[in-house]
Amino acid sequence: MNADDYFWKTKKRPPKTKSRAKPLPKAKEKYLEAEEALFQELEEHLIGFERRFQFESTKNWRFDFHIVKLRLLIEIAGSPWSVGRGGKKIANAFCKYDFAEEMGYRVERLEPHQIESGYAIHWIQSQLERLEDGTDQTIPADGLD
Repeated sequence: MNADDYFWKTKKRPPKTKSRAKPLPKAKEKYLEAEEALFQELEEHLIGFERRFQFESTKNWRFDFHIVKLRLLIEIAGSPWSVGRGGKKIANAFCKYDFAEEMGYRVERLEPHQIESGYAIHWIQSQLERLEDGTDQTIPADGLD
């Protein structure tokens, strides 16, 4: 039965077959290259990490990398689950960052050019060295200048 006959007999429009669920956004090419570059650099320098880290209690909040020793979460700009166009997505991202900080993690958002230039891996290594050397105190322990 065609759509017009169905309408005249039932006075209803036929149900739409188009799915209403939106697919996940696709990652940008720069993001994919930066993610692979950071993955290879972390492997080369033998830095302990988890890829596509996700909290157990949340199903949609993911971070690209988790540096285990530093409790550092890295998000690369341009990932499918990073902040997109305004509104709810930005508010959701801030909730994600706040939740991570409440759980005791540090969050860093890196641009792809920071990873490809080598800035990110040098920064991570300096943070690890600082951790191994002890705490970096800027104020003297006795409180005197």
